[in-house]
Amino acid sequence: MSIVAIVGRPNVGKSTIFNRFTESKNAITYNISGTTRDRNYGECIWNGKTFTIIDTGGYVDQTNKNKGNNKENNGFSMTKSVNNQIKLAINESDVILFVVDAKDGLTDNDKDFANIIRKYKGNKHVILIVNKADNERLDFAGYEFLQLGFDNIFKISAANGIGTGDLLDDIVNNLKDDNNDNEDNTNLPKFAIIGQPNVGKSSLLNVLLGNERSIVNDESGTTRDSINSLYNLYNKKFILVDTAGIRKKNKEKEDIEFYSTLRSLKSLESCDVCLYIIDATLGVENEDQKLINLAVKYKKGIVIIVNKWDLIEKDSKTADIFRKKIYEKLKNNNFIPIIFTSALKKNNIFKVIEKGLEIYENKNKKIKTSELNDKLLPIINSNPPSSSRGREIKIKYITQLPTDNVIFAFFCNRPDDINNNYKTFLKNKIYELFNFSGVPIQLIFRSK
Repeated sequence: MSIVAIVGRPNVGKSTIFNRFTESKNAITYNISGTTRDRNYGECIWNGKTFTIIDTGGYVDQTNKNKGNNKENNGFSMTKSVNNQIKLAINESDVILFVVDAKDGLTDNDKDFANIIRKYKGNKHVILIVNKADNERLDFAGYEFLQLGFDNIFKISAANGIGTGDLLDDIVNNLKDDNNDNEDNTNLPKFAIIGQPNVGKSSLLNVLLGNERSIVNDESGTTRDSINSLYNLYNKKFILVDTAGIRKKNKEKEDIEFYSTLRSLKSLESCDVCLYIIDATLGVENEDQKLINLAVKYKKGIVIIVNKWDLIEKDSKTADIFRKKIYEKLKNNNFIPIIFTSALKKNNIFKVIEKGLEIYENKNKKIKTSELNDKLLPIINSNPPSSSRGREIKIKYITQLPTDNVIFAFFCNRPDDINNNYKTFLKNKIYELFNFSGVPIQLIFRSK
């Protein structure tokens, strides 16, 4: 999936543009806490094309922070790490949206940042956005930004939606084609190896794709060095989406984590099954919870791999205790299977493959309507939902919808009155009866 980065100095309306592009399309938005501010990642769909959009922090040239006419610096301290993260987002992106403010006019900080953006003009599609052009006077004033030397200029008002449609048309017309897979392999399952830095992603990948494995072909992916590798051994065949190699050009921890998260998000969006790795010596951390929850929101198949299990002192109960702690942190996501591995010692690696393929099959499983009703209705009749305002709630019919994600429709007389506890009860019964292990399922309730 292509990446679009929104960049510019502080307070020019970057977040307003982000909200306009994502919320208007009912996209999934996700906040990842950084060290100095939140960075927002969203999904935008326009004219049938989908792309990831990133709202970045405000760029300030620290060398000019004492200039009296550079008013956005007054009282504002921008850390070096935020500027570095903005540059990382630019490097990762296919399209750069450079935002300026029509009301403030051209500033020294705009000029300084433009010098950085111009370096990317030959390799990326750069769009200069003159935001807050709410009236004819401001629209005319926006022409002063022509001196920045960018050919693609859009004058918009993100707050009012003026000009945003034409802007989106230009963005999607300049997105790269992400279909880089061999045509013969387009229908194969895609497994993405995802996790925080240093949890063993590279080790797992090397075990799977080592000399003892049969590699049919390696394909170079986008400019972000993403690699799709074909695994074909023991009658098992799938695409591995690599997120392992993090280019540590900057040693600052937050920059490395930002880059890793960016890669993980892209790979997560393109996969069928997420092989999520955690470090057994650390357990589930906050960032793990966020990415796992995002995989669930994206309706991806998922298995949790507890790597470095060889480093843990254990007895017969250790694995059960560890599994229970993971589920407690993930709350209602106990449908996710957990496998304990050591990539270094190659322990349980084949179980990962088996489970990933099983989850892929589960994700594409279709249960016959007759079987659903034969097995679920007797349970529902024995354990009916609580009455609402003295009126009985009667579920009469269940069917699985013909959708890409696993969705079950329950037809009943009072769909709005079924409480969340009963919905959880039904969901657990479906997992128990029909083995949708590792697959997020959705229940909807409709009037009969």
